Amino acid sequence: MTEGLPQIHAMVLAARRPGVADPLTASGEVTHKCMLRINGQIMLERVVAALLDSGCCQHVHVCIDDQTVLREGAQLRKWMDQGLVSGVPAEGNLADSILIAAQRFPADHWPLLITTGDNALHTSELIRDFVIAAFSQPCDAALGLTREEEVIAEIPDARLHWHRLRDGGFSSCNLYLMHNQASLKGVEIFRSGGQFGKKPWRMLKACGLLPFIFYKFKLTTTDRLIARIGRRMGLNMKPVFLHYAFGPIDVDNAKSFALSERILVKREGSQAA
Repeated sequence: MTEGLPQIHAMVLAARRPGVADPLTASGEVTHKCMLRINGQIMLERVVAALLDSGCCQHVHVCIDDQTVLREGAQLRKWMDQGLVSGVPAEGNLADSILIAAQRFPADHWPLLITTGDNALHTSELIRDFVIAAFSQPCDAALGLTREEEVIAEIPDARLHWHRLRDGGFSSCNLYLMHNQASLKGVEIFRSGGQFGKKPWRMLKACGLLPFIFYKFKLTTTDRLIARIGRRMGLNMKPVFLHYAFGPIDVDNAKSFALSERILVKREGSQAA
């Protein structure tokens, strides 16, 4: 299903965090969290499959600190041999990893979707809906969000970190659509590491005092806050609200791994090897 759909390239962030020991990788006897098997399938292969099967994604670049890891998965090897997937080197931090890789891409690699290698629950339908919605409104960059009430109604034990503003709570789906190279200015938001829900003080450093005050004291709506942050960087930024309860759930620790696997078993049946 590609006719009439927007066409993009994608970059999946899959590197290890420098100097951070991950208990999940140790317990799974892998070097990278994205290579863990969840309900019988390598997590990174799930993410890449969702992108390729969406009908929107022409090519997937996996940003990783050790590109030889990509050939450890049989499906990943197949996609690489077919020219659908390639590795790009990760840098010392999240922002530089995106900036340096994206600046090397030729013009036909834009627009660029950025996501992460631990969003094991993402589906091709979610990706397609996000891309279509991101193209439906003029902007430099769009980010995917899901509202708190939609998640809690379906997955009450999701235990996410919510951003709460005047129009309610929401959480990020780790989906960012960058329409042009100018939108790379927005990547600076993540130089402090992102994860603003868990560490709100990082928003102060990343976005400045006034947006932080509006955020901290719930003085504005989601649309207006994102627009204000965008203007500060000279960008037109828009939120895309996705109606998928599982959209914001990624694999951060043993609890979120267990939750994600439970949802996958319900969706697919048990595929454990």
